[in-house]
Amino acid sequence: MATLDLTHLDQPLRLAAAARSILACPSSVHLVVDGVDDVLAGTDELGMQDLGGHPTFSCVPGTDLARAAARGARSLLTLHSGLGPSGSPDRDATLTLAGTLHTTAREDCDCCGQVRDVVSMRLTFALLSRAGAGRREQQRRVPLDDFRSPALELNRGYLQRSVEHANRCHQEELRQAVATTTGTRVSEVVGVTLVDLRRDRVGVQWVDLTGSQERTLTFARSASSADELGELLRHELHAGLC
Repeated sequence: MATLDLTHLDQPLRLAAAARSILACPSSVHLVVDGVDDVLAGTDELGMQDLGGHPTFSCVPGTDLARAAARGARSLLTLHSGLGPSGSPDRDATLTLAGTLHTTAREDCDCCGQVRDVVSMRLTFALLSRAGAGRREQQRRVPLDDFRSPALELNRGYLQRSVEHANRCHQEELRQAVATTTGTRVSEVVGVTLVDLRRDRVGVQWVDLTGSQERTLTFARSASSADELGELLRHELHAGLC
């Protein structure tokens, strides 16, 4: 995919798409909250995700983060890009978001039975910047209406994180999928990697006893949402993918 160069992001939606990609795929996340010394005190992890362009966190009720959200505290969120492989130029980009925290729901976790507050950040400002060796820092303010556009749900960062999750957490399901489609025994499929996930296709690379193999799976239709993309992946590969 194209390198993230802010000088070429002259259209608001393209700029917003680059920013949303970093929100969906950060390498690191740093949250500062007004009136709180350490917002992560008493919290196991920040657990941030992108829900429609709104940074959203999960925390135990009664923690500093939960209390800050209850009073609508002002906050500043800094995300360093996780786009592309480690060391790539796109890792030089940083997204800075300002806004206020609000509790939007309380949920029971199915896996552990723990009650958690869902905290969302209402944005008032977004800035995309990029600095690299020998270059002057580039900065562009991101229009918030474009940043929250539903059209950006399947952004580059979301697609990258989806592949990373599948490769890391669903290796057994992927090996079974390759074994079924190729007529190979599961025990002979050494490992599987998904690559280059798009709205309409995904690349599958695997190693079996004969060597390295590769195939592109083209979906029956182009996905228009994250839910639809998940359905297409499960249909083409394995029902256990999430």
